[in-house]
Amino acid sequence: METTVRTLDVPGATLHYEVRGSGPVLLLICGGIYDAAGYAGLAGLLADRYTVVTYDRRGNSRSPLDGPPEPQRVDVHADDASRLLAEVADGPAFVFGNSSGGQIALELVARHPGQVRALVAHEPSLLGLLPDTAHWESVFSDVERAYRDGGVGPAMAAFGAALGMDGGGDGGEDGEGDGHGAAGAPDPEMLEMFARFEKNTDFFVGYEVPTFGRSLPDLDALRASSTRIVLAAGRESAGEPPYEATHILAGRLGIKAETYPGDHGGFGAEAEAFAARLDGTFTAS
Repeated sequence: METTVRTLDVPGATLHYEVRGSGPVLLLICGGIYDAAGYAGLAGLLADRYTVVTYDRRGNSRSPLDGPPEPQRVDVHADDASRLLAEVADGPAFVFGNSSGGQIALELVARHPGQVRALVAHEPSLLGLLPDTAHWESVFSDVERAYRDGGVGPAMAAFGAALGMDGGGDGGEDGEGDGHGAAGAPDPEMLEMFARFEKNTDFFVGYEVPTFGRSLPDLDALRASSTRIVLAAGRESAGEPPYEATHILAGRLGIKAETYPGDHGGFGAEAEAFAARLDGTFTAS
């Protein structure tokens, strides 16, 4: 399947994005340290039915900022997604977001509901919804302090310890969901991808975790939206913070969270089953 690579200038950054397939537009928003390559496997499985659009979020991989790194805001990333949809879609599109990408997708619906026909937000990392709010505020402060004093290593250690997730934390930092799935030694393309992810880790923990972690969705706007919103949690994620936050958000929106294959990175580790489930959800919309 041919992939077209393009760029889009947005305020403060230039976005790298990729388009493959044909049919209604499906925008995949990655989270954590991932970029467009993290969804390669999932996109390939859906490109026979959708025009699948993937991209590197601002400040990550091939989407450079115009200036130096600064704390990231969910609403700015949502506006990036909105501008990208305006570029590639003639009408409302389907959207999928995982982890912090799920946060962005929810903000996209809240701010630009007319652009989204249906959304699947998979384990959005809305840690501020968890009942132990003071604990998570302390975690974000610890991450900030660790990054300031020691850099990416201590900061990721602090964040990872707080999450306590076998699947690798926000965005699956263990690399399990890269979507390539090849056995044996990694090829040059995969090595390049992993090098980008390693660089993205610094930006993620230094400039995204504290601000994204403290960000909460506009519940009134989501309740009022005409967009079909599906909240999904991994079958193997029970008890983990994003899983719990997903179910709390579902309760506040008056809907029931759906169970999807795998864990936080199920879109990569169980790509075929995940793609089938996504297609079933969107087909019913």
